Amino acid sequence: MEQGGYSPKELHFSSEAQQKLINGISKMAQAVKSTLGPMGNTVIIESPEHTHGITVTKDGVTVAKSIALLDSVENLAVRMMREAADRTATNAGDGTTTAIVLTEALVKSGMELIGQFDNKTEILRELLNETKELIKRLKKDSKPVTKQMLKDVATISANNDQDVGKIIADTYNSVGKNGIVTVERSQTSETYNETTDGLKIDRGYTSPLFINNHKKDECILDDVHILVSDAEIVNLLNIENVLKPIIAEGKKLLIVAPCSTNVINTLAANVMKNSLKICNITPPSFGYKQHELMQDIALSVGATYFSEKTGDDLSIISFNDLGHANKVIVSKDSTIVLKDSKKQTPEVKERVKQLWDANKLATKKADKDFIMSRIASLTGGIGVIYVGGNTDLEQKELYDRVDDAVCAVRSALQEGILPGGGLALYNYYDYYNQLSGHESVYSAKKTAYAVLSSALRAPLVQILKNAGLEEEQIYPPEKNNEGFDVKKHVYGDMLKMGIIDPMKVTKTALQNAVSVAITILSTNAIVTMAREITNK
Repeated sequence: MEQGGYSPKELHFSSEAQQKLINGISKMAQAVKSTLGPMGNTVIIESPEHTHGITVTKDGVTVAKSIALLDSVENLAVRMMREAADRTATNAGDGTTTAIVLTEALVKSGMELIGQFDNKTEILRELLNETKELIKRLKKDSKPVTKQMLKDVATISANNDQDVGKIIADTYNSVGKNGIVTVERSQTSETYNETTDGLKIDRGYTSPLFINNHKKDECILDDVHILVSDAEIVNLLNIENVLKPIIAEGKKLLIVAPCSTNVINTLAANVMKNSLKICNITPPSFGYKQHELMQDIALSVGATYFSEKTGDDLSIISFNDLGHANKVIVSKDSTIVLKDSKKQTPEVKERVKQLWDANKLATKKADKDFIMSRIASLTGGIGVIYVGGNTDLEQKELYDRVDDAVCAVRSALQEGILPGGGLALYNYYDYYNQLSGHESVYSAKKTAYAVLSSALRAPLVQILKNAGLEEEQIYPPEKNNEGFDVKKHVYGDMLKMGIIDPMKVTKTALQNAVSVAITILSTNAIVTMAREITNK
């Protein structure tokens, strides 16, 4: 019963609280980590949110999201582990299961080793610092991605589906390193890809009322006209000459321009009430960068750019001044524009040449990065992978795998790759294990090294376990990067065998695991909502 506006709470302290946290971690990890690696197992999930109430998956984050425990403290641990998985998936697109395996190992080892010391905070600080140093070492170990490696990364991330790996690799090779790849559901049972010319704008819709695809929270417009201006539209009369033919002929319009709140609300209301097919995004960036980016957008879609900075009068804009695109996909944070043709216009080619010349003359890294991002926007293609399936269940499972694999490839292109199968982390197991026993290292560091060391072997050990193997049977190998292929049962250079992990995925999983583990290990009291017990 609530009193004075407060609901009753349950308090949990010290060893009791920590033990319940460990119990929650163990239960979640047990369900998730069995999916790790090429010989990982599937998990069947019952949920009303899934198609036919069932999902069959090997996707770690899908399993993690489905778990909720009855005990309030155990469930807190689940939620915190799920946060590590979610953050890893959001930032790197893959590595969720690895993050959970690492978190469990760090917490269990930490509870055992740190519990005997009074200087807990100091040990955890050393653990965080050493994790940063380890990431620096991993960055030095990473290798740039080749075309063949793209397929390997995609295949591994798609649970070793060769066909999916090839489709993803072909898509990225087609759009180029600077291109964009998205995943959508196919209207058929086939899985295939399409590529087109396009660009990405780092701005999303100005109102959620523009959303017309509620499943993905996006506004998707086909055969769309585009208005480009940096002048604020304070009244719809400013663009009356454009709106009249758009409304009269049932056409679609993307407005890339600042709009007053009143204009946004009026447009959104008409989208809702009158099925008007319009969306608004604000111009990207600020200052001179905005002016140049808007010029690029206008050039790419064939629009006349109306700029307040050069004295253009928006009131004279007409329908003929609008650009055009095959499709726009507007999300909360970004807009993807699929252009009409894969061929670059002479105007675009000339602009790209000018930008390359400017890049040669630029002396500051920030200026060079900005110029290269503009070149990428003008030259990069956009690929769409359409995922099919014979049933809704099959399609959803494949969609999740393809989406993860696409993100993994993107991460690999950004920061390079490492030897896979857990080997990249395992290579540092002996290093930290030896440091933890070194006499010259003071106690807090020793303990931090020991905790980190025990976690670094956990992903590799779990991959072996899922394949029915033991660590002692297989490792340590004699050479760096030489590991064991659990599918083919052979030793070799992991990079040459195509068993690889994106650096960004490994880094993000480790960072998030350590962050959550430190939070749990530093906890001494837990406050939860009181549960009502119903007698039946």
